[in-house]
Amino acid sequence: MEKMVALRAGDLGYFGDARRAAMGSTLVERVVETGSLVIRKLGGTRAREIAIHRFLSAPSVTCAEMVETLADRTAAACRGRRIVAAQDTTEINFSGREARRRGLGPAGDGVSAGFFLHPVIAIDSETEAVLGLVDAKIWTRSDEFDATPARERALEDKESMRWLDGAARAAGRLSGAASVVVVADRESDIYAGFARRPASVDLIVRAAQDRVLDDGRRLFTAPAAWPELTRTSVRVAPSRTGVAARIATVALRAGTVTIRRPRHASDTEGPEHLSLTMVEAREVDGNGESVPLLWRLLTTIETIDADGAAEIVRLYRLRWRIEEVFRSLKSDGLRLEETQMQDAGRLFKLALIGLAAATRTVQLVDARDGSNRPATDVIDPGLLPAADAIAPTLEGKTPRQKNPHPPRSLAWLAWIIARLGGWNCYYKPPGPKTMRAGWARFASMATGFFIAAQSNP
Repeated sequence: MEKMVALRAGDLGYFGDARRAAMGSTLVERVVETGSLVIRKLGGTRAREIAIHRFLSAPSVTCAEMVETLADRTAAACRGRRIVAAQDTTEINFSGREARRRGLGPAGDGVSAGFFLHPVIAIDSETEAVLGLVDAKIWTRSDEFDATPARERALEDKESMRWLDGAARAAGRLSGAASVVVVADRESDIYAGFARRPASVDLIVRAAQDRVLDDGRRLFTAPAAWPELTRTSVRVAPSRTGVAARIATVALRAGTVTIRRPRHASDTEGPEHLSLTMVEAREVDGNGESVPLLWRLLTTIETIDADGAAEIVRLYRLRWRIEEVFRSLKSDGLRLEETQMQDAGRLFKLALIGLAAATRTVQLVDARDGSNRPATDVIDPGLLPAADAIAPTLEGKTPRQKNPHPPRSLAWLAWIIARLGGWNCYYKPPGPKTMRAGWARFASMATGFFIAAQSNP
């Protein structure tokens, strides 16, 4: 493993030392291999456990450098592509596991210890594949009571500023993309978010506020006066584990709305009015077993025809990809909330390592059905010779047991990883668990490959 990760250019950063760069790469690899964020499992031996703790405790190992390194790699993958930058917030709650935790604040329930993680994830608009991390913010809440009413606090002093910061980071870091659309759910429905939007990005936000329009009407009633443009099918992602995804038929309406700046807005220097496009997607002919889908989407993209409205809905639906990353990081995958790490500073670094590993697993699952992306979007070029050598040994005699993808493509690599994880090329496609198991075997075999290469120059 040490030889393999030494070939990588630092998955998380350099941190002022080549050894710390290698340890960061090792940790990402080990998290993907083990599917765990428990230090004992990641280390394997007491000596390696101590080495991991030293790495996480080192002042030179910072969350800022991790995010910057991951974002740079993502930016390179996004060049020339149409990108959806999805942002959302997840809570890491240690309810029942608060013992000896240091440096954390109250979680969303106001009682349990926890912290909050707000990433921005880049998604290819055309292939819908996750390309990587663009930004991430981690914070805790204070136990101290603030008597200042929320409407009197400056926007910069509120947690909601993270939505504006996320859009600004996407604009700055993805400047090489062909286009960037920042997509977010209802919590980001902030007037200042639209007013301060970077000129190089567009926004799609699910409306939460029934705002007053310039003509005195309310936002949510406006679509009633618009004609139905078309009906289309929308895949509704499962709301929780055990609930199946479903297909909803929705009627689309779209029009231009001009909203007023709220009377008690924190950002009083913004324009008094904003003209936006609103697309309403309302489910028709529901089965009665699920809550009918109703999306009211506000966007800076100017479109009021059927094709444009359908495209806005499609782009918004891609927001669910960030939920898949969250599931891989938390209860359905790496179980970050179950880690025994006690110190907040080290815990935040471990969360970013987990986020990087969860994103990589999602990328491998994405590529299982085909991808034109190069394998080097996920692995270092130095690992390709090992993959080249391993690939032929996994193929069988039947056409279905042959790797059908272009050599050294990401899909080709995903096929190799899936086969190593136990997939037999038949039945259902490989999922995250299979990919994690396959990555563990790939890492071990690649290490053996390089040792053999050194022994036989």
